[in-house]
Amino acid sequence: MGSFMEHVLPGTLFLAVSLWHICSAVVRFVMNPKGFQVRVLNPVSGFDGRLRYLELYVVAIGAFIDMCIELLYSTHLQFFVNGVLNPSHMNDFEHSGMLLMFFIFGVVALLSQQTGLVPLPEGALCLIAATAFSAEYFLFYFHSTTHKGLEGYYHLLLVILIGLCILSTIFGALMPTSFPVDLCCGIAIALQGLWFYQTAFTLYGPMMPEGCRLKENMISCHSPEYQVRGELLANFQLFIIAFGVLVAVVGSYGFAASRFGHPDLRSLCAAEDELDRD
Repeated sequence: MGSFMEHVLPGTLFLAVSLWHICSAVVRFVMNPKGFQVRVLNPVSGFDGRLRYLELYVVAIGAFIDMCIELLYSTHLQFFVNGVLNPSHMNDFEHSGMLLMFFIFGVVALLSQQTGLVPLPEGALCLIAATAFSAEYFLFYFHSTTHKGLEGYYHLLLVILIGLCILSTIFGALMPTSFPVDLCCGIAIALQGLWFYQTAFTLYGPMMPEGCRLKENMISCHSPEYQVRGELLANFQLFIIAFGVLVAVVGSYGFAASRFGHPDLRSLCAAEDELDRD
């Protein structure tokens, strides 16, 4: 079981990083389609380079703050009971472990990109990111099997989105010049962030489906029919979110192409059309 803030905070982190990733990937591609490279870090230009590594600082600091909330605030520092881990806060310990992986990724990427102490290629950083997503995947996979009913179904859909993040980051290492792969990575992270928000507002907020309720830290439905109705509503919510993200990405691509499009972009599209006709 979680809470509203425990879903909103990581959702905000994923959404912020994904929006910057998508915008940066789109702009970099339309400005130089032939020289496009998959990037884990998308530097922030301007400000005399002081915000160049802002994205990685957001990942590292955001994950650290969320980890401290889960580990210190949510547990009230009651880590052990009778010499063993407090069973009442195992959920918080698990979330802390997941966030620790993203914190480690942010720190390693900063050491590689900013200081050069750990010089790693982009492909290696992609695999480290995939490892962090894998830790998140296993956490929520077992959540989805132990959490029953409507709550478990929302976690199951989240697991699918995390799986897309893993695949896209791995393919980023295997296909370092692929714009679709880099774009899919940003889209998958955005979908995950938005689904965290949707889960928070549905299960712990004002959008609880009819016939279901949150009582004594558990979500229950009055009958199997109400649970099925809630699951169908979850499917529809995910469709709306995916459709909205797709429209936003296509719109941003069209805007970026009209404002910053390189002449090679049109010639590349024309060459692909000729290959399709052949």
